Amino acid sequence: MSLPRYAEYKDSGVEWLGKVPSHWGVSQSRRMFRVRSEPALPDDQMLTASQKYGVLLQSEFVLREGRRVVEVIQGIESLKHVEPDDFIISMRSFQGGIEWCRLRGSTSFHYVMLTSVKWVWPPFFAHLLKSATYIQALRRTTDLIRDGQELRFSNFAQVPLPAVPIEEQKEIATFLDRETGKIDALIAEQEKLLTLLAKKRQATISQAVTRGLNHNAPMKDSGVPWLGEVPAHWKVLALRRLIDRFEQGWSPECEATPADPGEWGVLKAGCVNGGEFDAKENKTLPSSLVPREELELKSGDVLMSRASGSPKLIGSVACVMNPPSHLMLSDKIFRIRLSADVDPRFFAVAMGSAPLRQQIEQAIGGAEGLANNLPQASIKEFWMSLPPVKEQLAIVDFLVRELAKLNGLAGASERAVALLKERRSALIAAAVTGKIDIRQSV
Repeated sequence: MSLPRYAEYKDSGVEWLGKVPSHWGVSQSRRMFRVRSEPALPDDQMLTASQKYGVLLQSEFVLREGRRVVEVIQGIESLKHVEPDDFIISMRSFQGGIEWCRLRGSTSFHYVMLTSVKWVWPPFFAHLLKSATYIQALRRTTDLIRDGQELRFSNFAQVPLPAVPIEEQKEIATFLDRETGKIDALIAEQEKLLTLLAKKRQATISQAVTRGLNHNAPMKDSGVPWLGEVPAHWKVLALRRLIDRFEQGWSPECEATPADPGEWGVLKAGCVNGGEFDAKENKTLPSSLVPREELELKSGDVLMSRASGSPKLIGSVACVMNPPSHLMLSDKIFRIRLSADVDPRFFAVAMGSAPLRQQIEQAIGGAEGLANNLPQASIKEFWMSLPPVKEQLAIVDFLVRELAKLNGLAGASERAVALLKERRSALIAAAVTGKIDIRQSV
């Protein structure tokens, strides 16, 4: 979409705004918004401000996320009242902007509520306060964010805002709602495709590692509910029969950034996410610490994530081929040594199949206190169907070819999503700062 610029511009005097249409003004944000400091009312429902969903009832947030949030236990006097069309500054506003609230309720005292004073049409500012250029300006107001400190009204007040005629704000908001809606629909289509490709990927793996490549092979009941029928000549074994030993790494205090070439790094749990090894998922070992060379990663190693804040990541397995040097295991990673009749690449891909994932999820979901940890004892009790080594290698070769096709499709879809999000962000930033004139497009 090609849109014209305004006929005349002037220098706003504000770095993040740059030049603005000549009939726009610029105002201190404290003249346009004030803090709402009213205590919560007895019948207020609790709200949650999230970057993912915006502002919604806390009960709905819990349902969507499938997890509890930290409950406020101090009582109603510690809560703040919120009105529709307020804006909420949260701890994460420096990442994704300030949230527009369309509900009446209450929130934690950690949030800052903004209510409009003048020159504000809330739907317009819903776009502006979450635009990329505004967020960058908000970040520049403090160096304390990385220390976990909260953004306050004093940060908000440091960023001047455009004073746009109300009718024009309405036109811009209407235009952006319509155009971003179209882009969001395209993004949703691509994300749906990505979901279907992920399901196809796992179905392809599961079919190959539990049924084999010969569709006419005689079958037998495995005796294991998760596996069902398997080829009659395959073995069905508990993993304790396949694993010779586990090795666990070391987790010293490390620098947050990945190690540079030649430096020692300690692997993070995410290095095997999705069954693919990612060498960049590491933290730099400080030069003051002596590396433990016996924990260095070697080609052919089978790695498993044993602990993570994300249950979906726990139990992820990858076989590492030709890794960079100077990478060490962490205590969140198992290195698994297998018996001679198990190809490490077959084992790694089989661990990502649906039957094994079911067993992993039951283990971490059904044991008290193990929600973020997968112990060796549980892993040893998982069951797997095992073909002869020659067949294992044929299955691996087949999956390499098939998964490459699916990964190619997924990569194209991911690039499309990234481009659409960039286009969306650029369109919003251009409209709310007056770089394009949308008045004839509404």
